[in-house]
Amino acid sequence: MHLSRVLKDKRPQYNKRHDKAILQHNNARPHIAKVVKTYLETLKWEVLPHPPYSPDVTPSEYHLFRTMALGLADQHFRSYEEVKNWIDSWIASKDVQFFQHGIRTLPERWEKVVTCDGQYFES
Repeated sequence: MHLSRVLKDKRPQYNKRHDKAILQHNNARPHIAKVVKTYLETLKWEVLPHPPYSPDVTPSEYHLFRTMALGLADQHFRSYEEVKNWIDSWIASKDVQFFQHGIRTLPERWEKVVTCDGQYFES
């Protein structure tokens, strides 16, 4: 139960949610291994099912990259260094709320994926 204890120490709000964590991870072999599933059951964590691949429930896809793509629309780069500098600058220009919003909308988006039976949907 070490993981649960560490989570309580690092995330005080964890205790306020009735000692329950909700976990969503992808279907990578280490995540779906029997030993991992059994361990998560002992923690009594809710594990959300994850479609084989859905950009609709991947925060980097639906929030970060889609927003970044808007900023990239009229860009032209001549070197790797220009690309790297633009990305570093773009990320630095985003405040904490930008990134928090992407994570906080995950439950709502996950619900939409389930309602749409895993089909893609427009944002």
